[in-house]
This record gives sequence, C-alpha cells and structure tokens, in this order.
Amino acid sequence: MAKESLKAKEIKRARLVAKYAKKRAELKKIINGEDYEAKAAAIVALQKLPPNSNPIRMHNRCKLTGRPKGYMRQFGISRINFREMALAGLLPGVKKASW
Repeated sequence: MAKESLKAKEIKRARLVAKYAKKRAELKKIINGEDYEAKAAAIVALQKLPPNSNPIRMHNRCKLTGRPKGYMRQFGISRINFREMALAGLLPGVKKASW
C-alpha cells in the first residue's frame, strides 16, 4: 500500500492539470506561432504556471493500492491486483490463459 499522502498528491496533480489544461494549450499555440514578442510573453506566462500543472508530472497509480509500478492502463490497477481479481473471477471477460 502506498502512503495516503502520495495518493493525495497524485489526485491534487490531476486537478491542477485539468484546471490549467486550456490555458496551457493556448500558451503553447502562441509559442508555436510566428510573432516573436507574443512568443516571449507566452513563454514567461507558461513558466509562471504551477509546475504540477504539467501533465508530464502525473504518474499512473493503482486505484486500489496506489502502487506506482506494474500499472495496467486498461483496468486502472496494478498487475498484482489484476491477477488476484482475475483468479477470483471479479473481472468479467478475463480468464486464465491455457494452451
């Protein structure tokens, strides 16, 4: 189990990313434009945004335990929880492979 503070920090980051996504996109569009003065101002404005509002800083974590490694995107849980739930029959359509 991950510490509760780490889980809370990821939730806070996700909120910040969602809050500043539109503003970030507008600034990026200006930066990729032609006007040099507007570009310089947009770069400064982008740097003044909170660092955790950058989507790169987000990290996928298991929804159940908060484990950061072995995350399966399709299910939103870690490989360990996936295996336990699949063997218990809690994931519809998933069964153990046999060949």
